[in-house]
Amino acid sequence: MSDPTPTPSETSASSEALESSTDGDAVVATATNDSGEEFVAAVEEFVRSDDDIVFDDVGDALDDLYNSSMVDVEDGQMVTGSVVRIDRDEVLLDIGYKSEGVIPVRELSIRNDVDPSEIVSPGEEIEALVVQKEDKDGRLILSKKRAQYERAWGTIEEIKESTGIVTGPVIEVVKGGLIIDIGLRGFLPASLVELRRVRDLAPYLGRELEAKIIELDRNRNNVVLSRRAYLEETQKEQRDEFLANLAPGERRKGVVSSVVNFGAFVDLGGMDGLIHVSELSWKHVDHPSSVVTVGDEVDVEVLEVDLDRERISLSLKATQQDPWQEFASAHQVGELVYGRVTKLVPFGSFVQVGEGIEGLVHISEMSQHHVDLPEQVVTPGEELWVKIIDLDLQRRRISLSIKQAAEGGIVAAEYQEHFGEHAYDDEGNYIGSGIEGEGPSEAEEAWAAYYAEQGDGEAPGSPEPSAESPAEAETPAEAESPAEEEAVVEAEPAGEASDDSPDA
Repeated sequence: MSDPTPTPSETSASSEALESSTDGDAVVATATNDSGEEFVAAVEEFVRSDDDIVFDDVGDALDDLYNSSMVDVEDGQMVTGSVVRIDRDEVLLDIGYKSEGVIPVRELSIRNDVDPSEIVSPGEEIEALVVQKEDKDGRLILSKKRAQYERAWGTIEEIKESTGIVTGPVIEVVKGGLIIDIGLRGFLPASLVELRRVRDLAPYLGRELEAKIIELDRNRNNVVLSRRAYLEETQKEQRDEFLANLAPGERRKGVVSSVVNFGAFVDLGGMDGLIHVSELSWKHVDHPSSVVTVGDEVDVEVLEVDLDRERISLSLKATQQDPWQEFASAHQVGELVYGRVTKLVPFGSFVQVGEGIEGLVHISEMSQHHVDLPEQVVTPGEELWVKIIDLDLQRRRISLSIKQAAEGGIVAAEYQEHFGEHAYDDEGNYIGSGIEGEGPSEAEEAWAAYYAEQGDGEAPGSPEPSAESPAEAETPAEAESPAEEEAVVEAEPAGEASDDSPDA
């Protein structure tokens, strides 16, 4: 058996081989007791030398390496990042900054009241604008909406310079119009949604609409659109053809599309025409809605066609009987008619003597005696007889007289029919027929029938003789009795009973 103990020469060779094999790596070796202390000292020196290298090369540059790995941001800067978290009221975005950026829900979309999870998803790469580098809580505030605005404005300005036509969905119905998503919040006024004004805008929500840009203000972040302008351009040929086939005086059927303070618009089946409030009725109209409502089918007459402005003027009253013409055909100067006081003015009173027909009783024609104020003789709502003293159809004016009515005269035919022929002589003068003490006179009964037919309520008067009975008090009487042809009985002014009345 050989001795395993190495010889001195072998030990020396092993040490040299070990030192050459380390070459800066960790030293692992076995040594003899004689060389152990020298070996340990060598290792300690190597470790100290290695620590110096690490601290010199890395320790001083650690902050620089950390800072160089982050992006540098400033307010108003556009950044791109990845969505790392979605909360109910905010979204966190990693843009490589020292902390995640926060996008408040109000800065997430141009739409209001949105669910963040419907706008972005985790891991999605999105673009945002730096609103505030550091708020009071040290957070980085970002805005996806404003970044979208910045990108969209450039596109919208280019479109405005070219065709001016944009397309987008209706995302909101607001007071006065619609909001369309065109990358920006484009406002479409209600009056410019269609060729005619639309009252109910709710059905447009969610619809994709094409419109023309008519106003652009980047400083105010304001974009105004017009769909009507777009429709007018695309439908110009059809509109020109429609107008060319429309002539003044022509009558058309249409449907009331909208009612406004100054009149009503009627859809003629291709374009809208306007009926001005003055053309709605022969009577005075307080508001167009008292005459027509949206959806009514009406017959109208074309008054004017403006080809340059593409406007059509219509009339509803032109298709109806002119009450003035009708009244003038049925009455003549000198006749007595029954009317109602409608208004008092300093110079007299107006009396309605027919449907939509009012005449003026001048203060000088109110009584035989001097009158300072009209209310000394009549009151609004009072019914009385008046005489027609002038009828100007062209100017649509009727002059009436209470004073002359009290002197008697020929009663208009429509009143004779209700009183009965026996109550008048051959010339139409009222002679009366009531018999005192035998209940209502035939005249009173006739008045009751007349008022029932006209729908104006009960006849003024009662079985007892009184100043309120139109047949006895307010009906002018110029009776010529067969026995006393020369005796003339005059009725007192309206509202006063005559002691000489043949029926008294």
